[in-house]
Amino acid sequence: MSGVFENSEIAGINLSNRFVRSATWEGLATQDGAVTSELIEAMRRLAEGGVGLIISGHTYVRPDGQASPRQLGVYRDELVSGLKELTEAVHAAGGKIVMQLAHAGHFAPQSLTAKPPIVASNFDGLSKSPRKEISVADIKEIVTAFADAAARAKKAGFDGVQIHSAHGYLLSQFLSPIYNRRTDEYGGSLVNRAKVHLEVLRAIREAAGEDFPVLIKINCRDFAENGLSLEDSVEAASLLANAGLSAIEVSGGMLDGGKFSPSRPGIDSEEKEAYFSEELRAFRKAIDIPLILVGGIRSFEVAERLTRTGQADYISMSRPFIREPGLVNRWRSGDRRKAGCVSDGLCFKPALSGEGVYCVTEKRLQAKK
Repeated sequence: MSGVFENSEIAGINLSNRFVRSATWEGLATQDGAVTSELIEAMRRLAEGGVGLIISGHTYVRPDGQASPRQLGVYRDELVSGLKELTEAVHAAGGKIVMQLAHAGHFAPQSLTAKPPIVASNFDGLSKSPRKEISVADIKEIVTAFADAAARAKKAGFDGVQIHSAHGYLLSQFLSPIYNRRTDEYGGSLVNRAKVHLEVLRAIREAAGEDFPVLIKINCRDFAENGLSLEDSVEAASLLANAGLSAIEVSGGMLDGGKFSPSRPGIDSEEKEAYFSEELRAFRKAIDIPLILVGGIRSFEVAERLTRTGQADYISMSRPFIREPGLVNRWRSGDRRKAGCVSDGLCFKPALSGEGVYCVTEKRLQAKK
């Protein structure tokens, strides 16, 4: 099988290597989700740093789906011109970029949206604050919002889109028995729980064209009691692959706990890296489309082994690229030291205060010099 520096393609997106920047909330958009020069610069650095495929931070498709302050938006046509500047900068630097389409659902703070969060099911114990259970008519509107967002992404020059169905956001909630307790056509069996995903995929194809690349990020498991199982996740992914999906990024965990969150601390050995790799084997056995593995990869040797053995087609990383946007070029040059990221999770705290994501640990080290 090919190594990490082999050329490849995903549904017509020609890639110079097999490294993917996993969707990372940058906290660098304006308050209403528009592109800024700081965000463009961050994406340009990733492209210049050698990342084969950049996936944007989770980009909200409707105002009521915003998860975080200064999050990128794609919910209205007026945002397209700024998004086009972003893609032009990435392409000029030799990169490729896919937009992640998201709706936060349960995790959309009313302080940002001015509305109670919408959820797959509303039930006692879900939350201490009000939630609104989504109706079938609402679901149709959400599907349309994803399709319209994909059309805007294509118009802005993105090379494709990725549907966000992980970590407990809205589409993930439909797959998860923890959140989905519906008794209608969108609840119960896995086929019913995956119905909205297939509708979103079909609607995107109709809006953006049959050849426009559509990826998905999906939980392999929720890693929480009564959550999405590996078997159900593989079945859902198989349904989507058979419906024409372009690639699958395998993640796991929930934002509100369970066994662990999507990002683990303390990844200080190769044995702790690639922590969804065993689950990926089940996807590999059942699915033929490209598989992207995210989750704690820090060492070149681990990335190379995963691709050489054919276990993963692509290696996706988030926090390492916050500290080192030029990590891929460093490894390509022959400097194969592991990523500088120490997995302390401090990088997202500045974004919560409006500064944008950056490596706090690196900044502290620089200040001491």
